[in-house]
Amino acid sequence: MPKLWNETIEAHRGAVQDAILDTAAALVAEHGMLSVTMSQIAQEAGIGRATLYKYFPNVESVLRAQHDRQLAGHLEHLAAVTHSGGDAGHQLEAVLHIHAMMTFEHHGSAIASVMHLEGARQTQLAFVSDVLRRAAEAGAIRDDMAPEELASYCVHALAAAAESPSKAAVSRLVQLTLESLRPRA
Repeated sequence: MPKLWNETIEAHRGAVQDAILDTAAALVAEHGMLSVTMSQIAQEAGIGRATLYKYFPNVESVLRAQHDRQLAGHLEHLAAVTHSGGDAGHQLEAVLHIHAMMTFEHHGSAIASVMHLEGARQTQLAFVSDVLRRAAEAGAIRDDMAPEELASYCVHALAAAAESPSKAAVSRLVQLTLESLRPRA
């Protein structure tokens, strides 16, 4: 097949998949995760059910794909922060703040329920571990614990952001977490 044809087909498939995922997210936000059906998704996305089933076998797979897309977007945002320069300590602060704000903003949402999936948690911990490793190597944080242990600590500590009353409280929680990571005298 000609290159242009392949690119056109791939663009169309990508657009259909994005429409499915956007529609599913909107339906979950409006009706709740448990009430969304494949028929609703197909109808709202403007495609036939048979087409929907070519892309996804069930609602759970649609929601996982939506979560993966959203997680990838968050990780791209976090990666941009870590690659934007500055010292490792400031990068760590920015990453923890973004993570805490995502937790605060998505508390009680469908994304929060899916975040507990093992793959997502492992991706999140690996990313935070990497940032912590660089911060420890730069002397910005303590180095007497493995970065993986500190990442688990940070992610669990910042989970409290879900119950914070305000963004200011989330910022204080991030500062408290950062204080606990400071190098020991």
